[in-house]
Amino acid sequence: MTSAIVVGSGPNGLAAALTLAAAGVRVTVIEAADTPGGGTRSSELTLPGLIHDECSGFHPLLLGSAFVQRFGLTDAGLTYRWADAEFTHPLDDGRGATLWRSVDKTASALGRDAAAWHSVFAPLAKRFDAIGKEFLQPMLHVPRHPVSLARFGLRAALPASVLGRRWRTPEARALFGGAAAHALSPFGGVLSSAIGVALTTAAHAYGWPVAEGGTAAIRDAILARAREHGVTIETGRTVRSIDELDADIVMLDTSPSAALQIAGHRMPPRVRRAYGRYRHGPAAFKVDFAVAGGVPWTHEPSRHAGTVHLGGGFEEMAATEKQVTAGRMPERPFVLVGQQYVADGTRSVRDVHPLYAYAHVPAGYTGDATEAIIAQIERFAPGFRERVQATSVRSAADMARHNANYVGGDILTGANTPSQLVFRPRPALDPYATGAPGVYLCSAATPPGAGAHGMCGYNAARSALRHLR
Repeated sequence: MTSAIVVGSGPNGLAAALTLAAAGVRVTVIEAADTPGGGTRSSELTLPGLIHDECSGFHPLLLGSAFVQRFGLTDAGLTYRWADAEFTHPLDDGRGATLWRSVDKTASALGRDAAAWHSVFAPLAKRFDAIGKEFLQPMLHVPRHPVSLARFGLRAALPASVLGRRWRTPEARALFGGAAAHALSPFGGVLSSAIGVALTTAAHAYGWPVAEGGTAAIRDAILARAREHGVTIETGRTVRSIDELDADIVMLDTSPSAALQIAGHRMPPRVRRAYGRYRHGPAAFKVDFAVAGGVPWTHEPSRHAGTVHLGGGFEEMAATEKQVTAGRMPERPFVLVGQQYVADGTRSVRDVHPLYAYAHVPAGYTGDATEAIIAQIERFAPGFRERVQATSVRSAADMARHNANYVGGDILTGANTPSQLVFRPRPALDPYATGAPGVYLCSAATPPGAGAHGMCGYNAARSALRHLR
C-alpha cells in the first residue's frame, strides 16, 4: 500500500492528506504544534467563552472550492453564517460605503458611480463559478472557460491605482481600495488589482461567510473526513530532515525556505535556487478585543458588517501600503476589523463580543502597533476604547513563532509580487513538484495562494497521484 507523510497540518496540509487518503493512500500528518489546524485555529484569547479566530476569519473562496465541494464538509459539521453586510469602509466624516451581496444594492448606494460599479462586477459575479475554477489552480493551464477568464484577467491585470480610476466618488474608490489592500502590496504594481477584484467579486457571488463556532470548525470538518479515511495525526513533533521520514510521498505544508531545510539536499540546483529567491511580504500585527456592546461605528452600516476596512480614502491607503512594503511603519496603518460575532452569535457571551483586528506592518516589525490599531478604530468609532474589557496581542514576531509558515509575520506565505502571483513558488508546469522524487510543496506558497479553501493541498495531492499513476 502506498504511504504518504504530510508535514504540517494547516488547511492545505489537511486537504492534501484527505485527498490522498481518499485515493487509497495510507497517510500520516506530522504537526510541530500541540494542536492541528495552522491558520484555521480558534481560541478563547481574551475572556472565557469568547471565541476568536487566530488567523483566517472570513472565507470568500470556500464555497467555490472544489476540495470543499468534493468532500462535503457541510455534511461533516461545517455551517456557514453571513453578516447582513459583507464588508464596509467608513470615512472620516461619518460617511462610508457598504458591500452587500447584491451588486444592484451595492451599486445603487454609490451615486454617480453606480453604473461603473455594476459594469465591473456584475458580469464577473454572474460567472464567478467558472472564473473561480480557473484561478483556484495553477495559472499555466488550458482554460475551460477562456472568455470568462479573459474578462476577469483584463481587470485583474491592472494596477489597483488604475482600476480605481473607474470610480469618482470617495466611497466607491475606498470600497474597492479596502479589498485591494488585502494583497499587502503597493497599488501601483501590475496585477495589484487581482486580489481586490477576486475578493470583491466573491463577496457579490458567495458573500464572505464565517464558520459557525469559529474557523476551527473548518479544521474539525476536514479532520472528521480525514479520520473516516484512516488518516493519522501526530502533533508536537518537528520534522527537520526528510531523512527522518519513511514514505512513498512526502507533502510539505511549509514555506519554501523550510522545504529547503527539510529536503533541499534532494532537490535539483534550479529548484533550490528558486526556493532561495522566494520572497515574503509585509506582516500582520493582530490584536483581539473583548468589547462590551460592540463597536460604536459612526458609519451605522458598519455595525452590521462582518468585516470593516479602516484606511481612510483610496489615496491614503495607497500611501500606507507603499510605506509598509518599503519597510516603514505608517502612523495610520491599514487595519482590518473582523466582527465575526455579527454573523455568528455563538462566539459572544451575552453583550460582550470578540473583535478581531490586524494592521499591516513591515516584514519583521519589532514595534508595538497596539495603540495604532486602537487609534484607527477610535478614529471611526469614538468611544471604542472605553468599551474594551480585555485584549490579546500577537505581534509580527509572535505570528512567526505561532506558525512557522508566517515568515517575518507574513500571514499570506509569500509576497504578492506580479511574478509570484502568477508563478508561485517558481515558474513550472507543475508548481507543486519540488524536483525531489515523491516530494511536493502544498502550502499557501503554491497556487492559488492564501485562504482557508484547501485548494493548494488538494491540487498538490492530485499532482502526486498523477505521478504515482
